[in-house]
Amino acid sequence: MEPEKKSNGALIGLIIIIIILIVGGLYMWQKNKNVVNETNTQAETVTPEDSAELDTLNQELDTTDIDVGANAINSIQ
Repeated sequence: MEPEKKSNGALIGLIIIIIILIVGGLYMWQKNKNVVNETNTQAETVTPEDSAELDTLNQELDTTDIDVGANAINSIQ
């Protein structure tokens, strides 16, 4: 009988794959962390034009008669 040859090829391949996965995971984690920081910075920026548009929309909402449908239903009954 021939003595069994020990091969470490599978173990070395597994270690290389694990290292690649860890490095890729760290890369993706850092990339996503930077994107979230940029998004938060952009969301906090409010310009005077945005404020003016919101004020205009709020005034239009206040002047809109929302009881029109209710009055029509009450007049039918």
